[in-house]
Amino acid sequence: MVAVGLLCAACSTGGTGTRDEGPAGTQPVAQVSASAATPTGTAKPAPRVNAVQLVKGDPEVSLRVRNDLKPCTGDEYPIDTSYGTLTGSSAPDVVVNVLTCGDSVGIGTYVYRQTGNGGYVNVFATEIPAVYGTIDRGDLVVTTQVYGAKDAVAFPSGEDVITYRWASGRFAETDRVHNDFNRAVGNGQGALPEPTAQN
Repeated sequence: MVAVGLLCAACSTGGTGTRDEGPAGTQPVAQVSASAATPTGTAKPAPRVNAVQLVKGDPEVSLRVRNDLKPCTGDEYPIDTSYGTLTGSSAPDVVVNVLTCGDSVGIGTYVYRQTGNGGYVNVFATEIPAVYGTIDRGDLVVTTQVYGAKDAVAFPSGEDVITYRWASGRFAETDRVHNDFNRAVGNGQGALPEPTAQN
């Protein structure tokens, strides 16, 4: 009796439980077959490219970046690669970010489009410190960290986020956002001051 009383009391105390949603339906639940629950689609995995070979053999990439592109450990190169639709080509485009080994700071972002003979051509390149490119719903989004004179690599003052869209055979800027970061929190320069007592 005590347990039943506690249960009733708990159910009558408001909140956002199932009781707030109304009575349960009386229709039987349809059985879902395993085949119906399995997602289907026609998308095929993008063929992988040798991004290191692509960058090193690209005359659009600066000689400095090509010469400095070496394995960090073993045969692991500091390169991130993304595949997706950017230029409307029937084959996936390739976004390559070249980073530094020590702190993984981007030093170059490049976009490659497949040509008719199966090769790739550079259709976008930017080589500035702390740059990184991504694919976002068919747009190229390039983020660049902004540093002040006394900023450490891990604590930039802000960032520029630039969105590009492919049009008329080239990437055109469609949006630009600048974010200033709070210098008082999480920058390793010291704790926030203690709050003062109010009388």
